[in-house]
Amino acid sequence: MNKTENIWVNGRLVAWDQAQVHVATHALHYGSSVFEGIRAYETGNGSAIFCLDQHVDRLFTSAKVYRMEIPYTKEEIRQAIIDTVRANKHRACYIRPLVFRGLGALGVNPQACQVEVAIITIEWGRYLGPEAIEQGVDVGISSWQRMAPNTFPAAAKIGGQYINSQLIAMEAAEHGYAEGIALDSNGFVSEGSGENIFVVRNGSILTPPLASSILQGVTRNCVITLAEDLDHQVREELIPREALYMADEVFFTGTAAEITPIRSVDHISIGNGHRGPVTGRLQTEFFGITGGQIPDRHGWLTPVS
Repeated sequence: MNKTENIWVNGRLVAWDQAQVHVATHALHYGSSVFEGIRAYETGNGSAIFCLDQHVDRLFTSAKVYRMEIPYTKEEIRQAIIDTVRANKHRACYIRPLVFRGLGALGVNPQACQVEVAIITIEWGRYLGPEAIEQGVDVGISSWQRMAPNTFPAAAKIGGQYINSQLIAMEAAEHGYAEGIALDSNGFVSEGSGENIFVVRNGSILTPPLASSILQGVTRNCVITLAEDLDHQVREELIPREALYMADEVFFTGTAAEITPIRSVDHISIGNGHRGPVTGRLQTEFFGITGGQIPDRHGWLTPVS
């Protein structure tokens, strides 16, 4: 990770090395945080942040589920994100707003701890590698399942829950895969360690429902919209593991992963073993809009300058 000049911490910009927390911070011990991942893209008219309002809304929704009162308004957080990108002079970057429980108590109940907010921006390329967008990635089904209903709130983006994602990612790396796919507690396809998943079969596009313990991804929602723009039917339904092997195409979506084709699952080639036509058309639309070559017809871009 390369340093940037500024990090926004509790209402002000501070130098990278000064953005520190105490070792008794509650979030260090219990994962008591909520966060977002956002991208800013370089366009012909300067930097623009993708789906800023949707991400800020989800940050506040996650905090509400977790019973955490963010000490700033949505508009203040929105403006702080823009200010941080501008202050660091990014043309394109990854943005990490983080809300966490700080000092106050070391017991499990976090409500006595102060709530702190930080916004980090870094330059970050393709999450699964520079060739992944075109060539696709090899993935495997993880032995680690996603959480069962009423154990963790899967639709909220809460830091502590990502221990599950870390186990999935580490296991995948140990097995030589670029990423892992988790099943839900009923054995149906859920998501990757940090990505939603789509399956293309006979011209239809399928994706797991929220009931399969998935995060309601912002990029997922955008891809559904783009698919409908291209006259593809998108259905949310339970997806059995073997449907991945039978698919014509499979791809990940996410802020970090963007739209990444999957070329094999458990060493079984998907389709022709490379990016399929549906995935390719969706990528053309997505990267055309985020790069400024295609008009932003859905209002997803927020200019930084």
